[in-house]
Amino acid sequence: MFEILKNFETKYGTLKKKGLRIEGLSMIDPKRKKHVILISKPFMFDNRQLPKSYEGLDIKAKIEGSLPKEFVIFQKEALKKEYLWAPNKFEKYVDRCSEEIRAQFGNPKMTRKEMLDALAFGNFEEHKKKSVQMMKEGRIPPFKMN
Repeated sequence: MFEILKNFETKYGTLKKKGLRIEGLSMIDPKRKKHVILISKPFMFDNRQLPKSYEGLDIKAKIEGSLPKEFVIFQKEALKKEYLWAPNKFEKYVDRCSEEIRAQFGNPKMTRKEMLDALAFGNFEEHKKKSVQMMKEGRIPPFKMN
């Protein structure tokens, strides 16, 4: 398993310049002995550059640093009433800060869709569908669609 981590670091280590931190292996399910590769990254990171899994291990990412105002939840109680990663929050942020996002990613011709994909875990439409499904199942708080 450490060989897989080493290969991952070799392949994706160049992303460290963009804020990626490879934290190592983590066991998320002791009963099934399920391990993941644990990483951290800033919010403003192009997630399209990372796979969802690598050589059979899922990639578990956490955001380090501050979040844009669209994502800030001021009280812990509000987390039960508000979904932090609601699709409309990504849309509002991209609409408000598109020039800043283009500059950060070094791509002045980046489209709205590309920005949404980059920020929303690699595929915005997939994230949106998954979020709506989880909302219907009652697993996350309801959110408004644009």
